[in-house]
Amino acid sequence: MIFVAILAGGTGTRMGNMDKPKQFLLLGDKPIIIHTIEKFLINEKFEEIIVLSPKQWISHTEDLILKYIPNSNKVKVIEGGKLRNDTIMNAINYIDNKPDIKEEDIIVTHDSVRPFITHRIIEENIKYAKEYGACDTVIPATDTIVESTDGNFIKSVPNRENMYQGQTPQSFNIIKLKQLYNNVSEKEKEILTDACKIFSINNEKVFLVQGEVSNIKITYPHDLKVATSILKET
Repeated sequence: MIFVAILAGGTGTRMGNMDKPKQFLLLGDKPIIIHTIEKFLINEKFEEIIVLSPKQWISHTEDLILKYIPNSNKVKVIEGGKLRNDTIMNAINYIDNKPDIKEEDIIVTHDSVRPFITHRIIEENIKYAKEYGACDTVIPATDTIVESTDGNFIKSVPNRENMYQGQTPQSFNIIKLKQLYNNVSEKEKEILTDACKIFSINNEKVFLVQGEVSNIKITYPHDLKVATSILKET
């Protein structure tokens, strides 16, 4: 089986003084999160779409889904976690309660505020998560990347040809992800902001899926303006 976890556990503080998390802001005529859910709903390969929301926004999320996507039995809203990986593991634990999970089952994890995910990216995530156990969606870095450990001086300038910008989805074999996560120390869990790093620190391969420049994450007010322009062009 194939599941998708829509990560909507954040409150979007970088969007500024808003009265609601950024995933609930309107993009065109419907909330950002609805655009994102719809991209996965049209793919019949998914057993279930799990939306992970802040606890205080679960009812609101359910109401939006009922309003914009009526009769959608595939969508389930559950509570997200404090950190990103906690949110993913909440989805894993929810899936674990199902009686018929198999060794080959995978989970596709995606930011709720990346509404321009394409069918190709979704299909390739499914394909390579099955083949390699883990994959990450990336685009080549177009700017020079500078590393600094103190925030004041350059430590190194990595070769840009080897650098990529991470997007989502990130997709994993469910059983493998849970095993590796449980092997990570509590201290390591606090600094692991990216699920793929759980695989890399355990010397597990993570396949790179080619992303799209348009697969933007709506984080700041300017991003919402860009997203509105992209929407008008589609």
